[in-house]
Amino acid sequence: MNSYEVNFDGLIGPTHNYGGLSHGNVASKTNALKIAYPKQAALQGLQKMQHLRSLGLQQGVLLPQQRPHLPTLRRLGFSGSDASMIRQAANSAPELLASCYSASCMWTANACTVSPSADSADGKVHFTAANLSSMFHRSIEHQSTSRLLAAMFADEQYFQHHEALPSGSHFGDEGAANHNRFAAQYGAPGVQLFVFGRYAFRANKLAPAKFPSRQTYEASQAISRLHKLSPERVVYAQQSPKIIDAGAFHNDVVSVSNLNTFFMHEEAFVNKAEMQRELQAKYGDDELHFIEVPTSAVSLESAVKSYLFNSQLVQLPGRQGMALILPQESRENAEVYAYLQSLEAADTPIQEIRFVDVRQSMQNGGGPACLRLRVALNENELAALNSEFLLTDERFHQLNAWVERHYRDEIVAADLSDPELAVECFTALDELTQLFSLGAFYEFQR
Repeated sequence: MNSYEVNFDGLIGPTHNYGGLSHGNVASKTNALKIAYPKQAALQGLQKMQHLRSLGLQQGVLLPQQRPHLPTLRRLGFSGSDASMIRQAANSAPELLASCYSASCMWTANACTVSPSADSADGKVHFTAANLSSMFHRSIEHQSTSRLLAAMFADEQYFQHHEALPSGSHFGDEGAANHNRFAAQYGAPGVQLFVFGRYAFRANKLAPAKFPSRQTYEASQAISRLHKLSPERVVYAQQSPKIIDAGAFHNDVVSVSNLNTFFMHEEAFVNKAEMQRELQAKYGDDELHFIEVPTSAVSLESAVKSYLFNSQLVQLPGRQGMALILPQESRENAEVYAYLQSLEAADTPIQEIRFVDVRQSMQNGGGPACLRLRVALNENELAALNSEFLLTDERFHQLNAWVERHYRDEIVAADLSDPELAVECFTALDELTQLFSLGAFYEFQR
């Protein structure tokens, strides 16, 4: 039976702005409160999706969440009409208003962790929405994420959905941004690598000094249990505290995998050699390819600034080797581009280098890999997926036209206090649910 990796990209929402809300994310803090260009951001994201699809890959789309999220403001004591709550929050708690306006759900690598049916004891594809408890503006996402995934993957014969892990620091879960899988083919049994930043219930001998460790070992273990994975096919590895303090708040800032290949910075992990040995032992007789980028070739600063590793490593149909889909910033960094030229000429599984323009997302701290959630599906599971969420030429043109109709060209922090922006966003999202035949999906529609 044929199997595929389907990339589901987040459609960037109409409230895309630079709030500087993500502590530990260098780009987010650097560009805080600058002018954002939501229409340009959404069109860049759609063009990236269509480019991947044009290469022969299966491409899907995840919808933006309701923003501003007024139910959160109401839970926090604001009252009255929508416009009244927005004005109250703007006057007394602008940081809360900014959190409720954040379009961060576009980074769908954090939406959930996915385990394919080939790995799960019950033969189902498992989804666990990430609680994202380390950042308030993201911690309000998981309920909507779960609802959307359930609407997309609704057939209980093939798909199993789990609630987000308990909130709080002990089970901090950041989703697929800290998860890799290795397999000979997408439909073959694989080995899953869960990367964590800290232990929650035992002493942390190694911890970053500057920025928080968002993913816990205990959260990774819980997801492995929920997804019915065999311990003989799971590896846990700790991310280097030095890397986290350099701005790699998720592991996908310093590593990316596909099938039998792992592309990573040499300083990405604690006990790297031990992790590689365990991966190879559990993978079996076939060779895993570890492509390590030395610090002497690409510094940690350049790796984080260019998002070299926050790329998509993909197998293009009908071609030898793999392609690395990178942000334009990797081409513009002389150190990184020199390394990429040497990589393309080397004898590795990575045979092709391509660049995409996602600059609006990059300036807020998310590259090509942040924008996509990978889901391995066999042909029966692909057929059971709600096809409304698969990108087609028609859907691509529909979404471009929708963005052109509804998105502002620019947004600055002061615009968030304007109740009219909320009205514009809800009008746009109401039309979007009609395009996708979702019914009354958002809270404001009920």
